[in-house]
Amino acid sequence: MRRVFRLGLIAVTTASAGLIAVMVWPIGQPLQSLDLEGDVNRGAYLARAGGCIACHTSFVEGGAPLAGGVKLDTPFGTLYSPNLTTDPQHGIGNWTIEEFARAVRQGVSPDGQPYYPAFPYPFYANFTDQDIADLWAAWQTVPPVAEPSREQEMAFPFNQRWGLKLWRAAFLEPPRTEPVAGNDDVWNRGRLLVEGAAHCAACHTGRNLAGARKSDTEHFKGSDALPGGDKAPAIDFETLQKRGWTVDSLAYALRTGVMPDGDVFGGAMGEVVSYGTSFLTEEDREAVATYLLDAHEGG
Repeated sequence: MRRVFRLGLIAVTTASAGLIAVMVWPIGQPLQSLDLEGDVNRGAYLARAGGCIACHTSFVEGGAPLAGGVKLDTPFGTLYSPNLTTDPQHGIGNWTIEEFARAVRQGVSPDGQPYYPAFPYPFYANFTDQDIADLWAAWQTVPPVAEPSREQEMAFPFNQRWGLKLWRAAFLEPPRTEPVAGNDDVWNRGRLLVEGAAHCAACHTGRNLAGARKSDTEHFKGSDALPGGDKAPAIDFETLQKRGWTVDSLAYALRTGVMPDGDVFGGAMGEVVSYGTSFLTEEDREAVATYLLDAHEGG
């Protein structure tokens, strides 16, 4: 009996030590000094391309731009987008550009805690220092809103943020934004936007039970399990070509929301167009369409 007790005590002690180790396990790279002059207009453009306006502005409730509060129902609980205005208490007004860079590219908060991957930071990991400086410059023009977003409503154990460290270790993957030799500048620009800032795979790729993308088998194959019960169609090149999409028609739809059959995008995609892709240049919409309608050699 004593032996069993000792073995049980050892097991509990080992498990407790492991749990504590995970909880205090630091994540993210150390803060790196970033001293570049940002371009406000380019930063605003990148924010539009990245979907920041749509995700952090509660249009339905008449919320102020980037003040957060957008509801996101997931299988693990309900998330609310945070306040990203320059308010020092409820927004990011007290952040430094270095903390901003780590949050955007690594998904780590100023106090070292991991963000839920509903924040598409995995797609932003390859943003350059200049991209960050431009975004930061644009953010400094956002009026402060002294109102907190709502608290996250995640069920146990998903409300324990330390558990996200294990999720990151198992599922975090780098974005596929590097230029691919043999493809022209338009194709590679489309790749940079689609696989990076625009984070198209976040909605159009299936996910496993842990909420991680099935990138190896279902990249752009669509998803029937979006937050709130919404669905996203397949946008792989085979499906798009089979459904009669062309570079011109897809670029047009990304500007207007009107599809070749005369119907319009609804739901989340309607917001993507209204607050995101409609603000892109014709050249960038063409690049996105060119990339999506190609076989993605080297992808």
